[in-house]
Amino acid sequence: MMIEYSPERGVQLVEPFDFCGFKLILKGPHAAKPSDLKGITLVDHDNALVPIDLVPILPGCPKDNETWEAAYATMVASARERRWIDAKANAIRAHIERSF
Repeated sequence: MMIEYSPERGVQLVEPFDFCGFKLILKGPHAAKPSDLKGITLVDHDNALVPIDLVPILPGCPKDNETWEAAYATMVASARERRWIDAKANAIRAHIERSF
C-alpha cells in the first residue's frame, strides 16, 4: 500500500490491496508543505507518520469494502506488534520515497 503526494493530485492511496508494504511517495521537485499532507508528519528525510484514521478516507481507498477494512485492521495490528505505531500520534510509521 502506498500513499502518494503530488502537487497536482494531492494525497491519495495507491495500490490499496497491497498490504505487504507501507510507504509514502512524495512526487515533484518541491517539498510538500505540511498543510498539503492532510495530517501526515514528516519525521525525518526517510520516515513519516501517517494517521491511522486518514488512510480509509483517502481518495483511492475502496469504499464500503469489508474485506479491505478487515485487512487494513490486520495490517495495523501487525504494525503495532512490530512497534511501527506511534501511540501518541495514533499513526503508522511509513518509509518515504521521493520521485521527481
